[in-house]
Amino acid sequence: MKKAVIVFTRVPLPGQTKTRMMPYLSARQCVHLHSCFLKDVKNACTETGADLFICYTPEGKEGLLYPLLGEEAVYFPQEGEGLGERMYHAIESVLRKGYDACVLIGTDVPEIQTKHLNEAFAVLGMEKVANDVVFGPTVDGGYYLVGMKKPYKEVFEKQTYGSGNVLENTIRRLKDQKFKVGCIEQLQDMDTREDLRGYRERMRKNLRLQKTETGRYLMRTSRISVIVPIYNEEKTIVKMQEQLRPYQSQCEILFVDGGSSDQTLELIEPGFRVLNSKKGRASQMNLGAQESHGDILFFLHCDSELPERFLSEIRYVMKDYRAGCFGIAFHSWNFFMWTCRVISNHRIKDRKVMFGDQGIFIDRELFFEAGMFPELPIMEDYQFSLILKEKGIKLGIAKHRIYTSDRRFPKGTVSKLQMMWKMNRMRKMYRDGVAIERIAQMYRDVR
Repeated sequence: MKKAVIVFTRVPLPGQTKTRMMPYLSARQCVHLHSCFLKDVKNACTETGADLFICYTPEGKEGLLYPLLGEEAVYFPQEGEGLGERMYHAIESVLRKGYDACVLIGTDVPEIQTKHLNEAFAVLGMEKVANDVVFGPTVDGGYYLVGMKKPYKEVFEKQTYGSGNVLENTIRRLKDQKFKVGCIEQLQDMDTREDLRGYRERMRKNLRLQKTETGRYLMRTSRISVIVPIYNEEKTIVKMQEQLRPYQSQCEILFVDGGSSDQTLELIEPGFRVLNSKKGRASQMNLGAQESHGDILFFLHCDSELPERFLSEIRYVMKDYRAGCFGIAFHSWNFFMWTCRVISNHRIKDRKVMFGDQGIFIDRELFFEAGMFPELPIMEDYQFSLILKEKGIKLGIAKHRIYTSDRRFPKGTVSKLQMMWKMNRMRKMYRDGVAIERIAQMYRDVR
């Protein structure tokens, strides 16, 4: 069988491609994303044994496609008024060159593989059950692939593209006209921000997707919102801003104040966004999450010291996990502070529990699905970890550690040991159902 594949695409130009992704993605990011789609589609076409044709729009811009799809392919512009007419003309033009079968694919399904194209040709070419037309369905009711051995104009007539029942209506109409129609595997097309979220989730289960051009790009560009609850942090707020300032253009940063009565708010630079909340770390972090726009929410204590490239470390963990944190460390050389560090880091792996001073980061959808931080006067991070644990969420841990202040711990070795014992006892009391107000009274405010 002499086979041909037509890649039916727009030339990726700013403001003219993947516009439904805007403003979540900038016009140039949409171009980059579409370019990744094209590279992945080209890789799927390479091993089919079929000749490759590129049917593009707008005319005269095909040179921009050469680095993405190769100069060895045959390029020709789209012709016709509507989408259906343009697809028909493309297939008719190629079949007229003497091919036995031709499939046309769009470029919004970067998960397409060689096996899907080969299956489409098989559906058309098997002698006993050969079909006149083959479709590759999309989840939204359309199709990413259409193939035939003869140019059937009936496939594209009387159809409104963009609706949720395009494929259903097309197949019903063709069968009424006695056409034999086959379908291959359904795939997800990529048109909206929600589609990107779904792709990222599938990447966590499919390592192959992490190695694609699209997968690598989405891992690099996940949007992170850094949410910092503050209350009377005049001793730490300047240093925190110094750490975050270099990343202002790379992530969203939100300080959420709980009614500070010192100089905290006066010390925050104009370039940082500040939200006002009622006092309570849970309330403050929840408000920050609700006002944020990131794909990943990173809850950071103001007395923390971040590792270099912390955004990259978060993204690296989140390609495999829906939630995680940093390991913790202290600048103190005290033996019991070292012990606290070891126990805390072991707790993440062994008991699947993480605390706020470790820098919790989580998939946005999961955070709201889990009900946000419970509005407790204390233990909100502990209870949130228990909720995630109950949901079966596996936790990832970043490579480097986040340093946190030991201001909660009193001076003196024995006093530090007593504080560690007290905090462990408080968690036990919480698990045993002791009133949270009583536990909160035991936890003194050090600010």
